[in-house]
Amino acid sequence: MDTTAAPSTTPAAPVKRRIPGWANGVLWTLASIVLLTVTADLTGLANITATPTIQAGLQLAVPLLLAGLGGLWAERAGVVNIGLEGMMILGTWGAAWAGYQWGPWAAVLGGIVFGALGGLLHALATVTFGVNHIVSGVAINLLGAGVAKYLSTLLFAPVSHNPRQSPKVPSFDTYSAQPVADWLADLEKQQRYVVSDVAGILHGVLSGVSPLTMITILLVPASYLLLWHTRFGLRLRSCGENPVAAESLGVNVYRQKYLAVIVSGAFAGLGGAALVLAPGQNGYLENQTNGRGYIGLAAMIFGNWRPGGLLGGAALFGYADGLQTLTDGKTVLGLFYGISLLIWVIALVQLIRRKWIVGLIGVVVGGALYLLYLSIDSLPQELTTYLPHIVTIVVLAMSSQRLRMPAADGLVYRRGQGS
Repeated sequence: MDTTAAPSTTPAAPVKRRIPGWANGVLWTLASIVLLTVTADLTGLANITATPTIQAGLQLAVPLLLAGLGGLWAERAGVVNIGLEGMMILGTWGAAWAGYQWGPWAAVLGGIVFGALGGLLHALATVTFGVNHIVSGVAINLLGAGVAKYLSTLLFAPVSHNPRQSPKVPSFDTYSAQPVADWLADLEKQQRYVVSDVAGILHGVLSGVSPLTMITILLVPASYLLLWHTRFGLRLRSCGENPVAAESLGVNVYRQKYLAVIVSGAFAGLGGAALVLAPGQNGYLENQTNGRGYIGLAAMIFGNWRPGGLLGGAALFGYADGLQTLTDGKTVLGLFYGISLLIWVIALVQLIRRKWIVGLIGVVVGGALYLLYLSIDSLPQELTTYLPHIVTIVVLAMSSQRLRMPAADGLVYRRGQGS
């Protein structure tokens, strides 16, 4: 008697089609524009979508994006780079030193070189000598601040007569997408419902853009293509996931890690150069980075160690920084109204999905923010100054459950470890 089991005729479960990454980014961009527009119209606070606010947000997002790209390169190779702040500080000094003598492009090169030197030191400590990555990063931050202060006193003070400030550094000319920018400016002035708000956002993005901003934006897709679509990128990322397996396949793990961390420092130094060349700065100032290296690292974590998500995180934190810089506490408070609406929408979606606890928590949190908006007229200046840092903490706390870091990130690796 044949006892062979009959083949199963159960149909395979349909495969869920994922939204492409670029389409997901477009949807989030459109949702952000809608949120800002609705908030500005319902609160009557036009500064939320005004051209100067958007321009300031874009300008302040550039160093955060560059620092985040630096963190992305290092951590994809398995090296935690908490020393981005110190590398940015070195970049600000190097950019100012080269820039005031030879111009803005020399400032860019000076920032890259000095930041890369900080990355080289971090790679030497973590890769060659096996120092704990966090300890080395903290040391780099302290060393970067101390070296910049010493060199500034030594070389800038005789020229600027101020040991905490460099001579003036020439900045880049800015460019606008004419005649589209003029048309958007006219629409913004007409104060039409919704239309003028969208025009203000687009006008801020398309006008007053420096070459360094353009280069920074192009570095995002370039990093994605290089790290995810080339043999070099596959080898580098394999060092951050499983260095033992990578070495068994012939990958020089030490070389990949060194290269990644040096590039990481170069990106952070370029972020320091962006601060020096920013309009209204035009030089080195002590404590100029103001924690932006840490915020850039947070933007990378928010983006789940991916370039596209990093771009969104840098835009969010840069906008928060620009908003508190150019507006008052009343405008910042108005943003709480929009955030409460966003949280309620998210809570409604969670309730529809029958995730009752998360949905109810969202309703309560959104209600608390709305009551805060109704109960006070303006946020104190002491609080709005730290708006970017507060946004960073809140966003990381909300997104922590979906994060997935490289498997071997932060682990000390020794050559021949798997043999």
